[in-house]
Order: sequence, then C-alpha cells, then structure tokens
Amino acid sequence: MIAVKVKGVGLDQQQNPLLLLMDQEETMILPIGIGLGEAQVISLKLDGYILPRPLTHDLIASLCQKLGVTIQKIVVNDIREGTYYAQIFLEKGDEEIVVDSRPSDGVALALTSGTPLFITEKVAAHSLPFEEVLKGSLEDIFGEDEDNLLH
Repeated sequence: MIAVKVKGVGLDQQQNPLLLLMDQEETMILPIGIGLGEAQVISLKLDGYILPRPLTHDLIASLCQKLGVTIQKIVVNDIREGTYYAQIFLEKGDEEIVVDSRPSDGVALALTSGTPLFITEKVAAHSLPFEEVLKGSLEDIFGEDEDNLLH
C-alpha cells in the first residue's frame, strides 16, 4: 500500500469534480472523479471550516467514537470499469471491521477523523507522474481555465 494525501479538489475539462490524491513523496497524482456535493465537503475540510451542525462524515466519526470504534485507515483499493472503490478499516477491541465505501466518502471521513489514507499498487497504476503534471498535463486534467482548481 502507498500512503497518500489529498492534494486538492478541482474540475476537469467538462466541469466534473476531481479529487486529487498524491503520494507522500509527491511523485504521482491520482485524479478520481467525484460528485459535486462530496467535492464541496472535501474542500470545506481542506480549508478547515467547522460548520455549526455535523455533516454526514462528522456524524460517522462521532458515532464511531461514541461506540468505541477506531477508524484505522482508508484504502482506495480497486478500480473496475472506470469506477474506484475504497474500504474503511475499523477496529473495535480485537475485531477488525472492513466497510465498503466510495473513495470520496472515505476521504471526507479521513479528513474529519485524521485517519491515514492509502492506495493499493493496482490503483497507483492509474496515477500520473507528478513531474508530467507540472510540465503541462494540468491542462489535460483541468482544461485551459486555471479557475477549475477548487482547492
């Protein structure tokens, strides 16, 4: 597994939201298409906003805490037919519980709870070399409009 961090959220050329995950060494970046609502939540979390009422991911983190469940890690573990899959690894006592998740929900939960994020080697094979992105491929991802980077 490869440890990753959230580099940001942006819009692709067709104005669809993209989640950008980057490895810790900043050598590769993985763009994942997500929904607009999830993009907004992740952007708010990245900007450090605390809303007066809990969002869904705040609620999940709070429920886990109240029930004595520790969120161990989030792993974007698979891609099938262009769709990414993730898993939330929970621990209660000596029991490990693995829950299926959309990557965007897993990332929002990780940002809420401070949980580490990972991708598998299989998923990493779909990433872009960050050096190429810096040399101009950003235009391939986001189009010519620099305003497409939301965070």
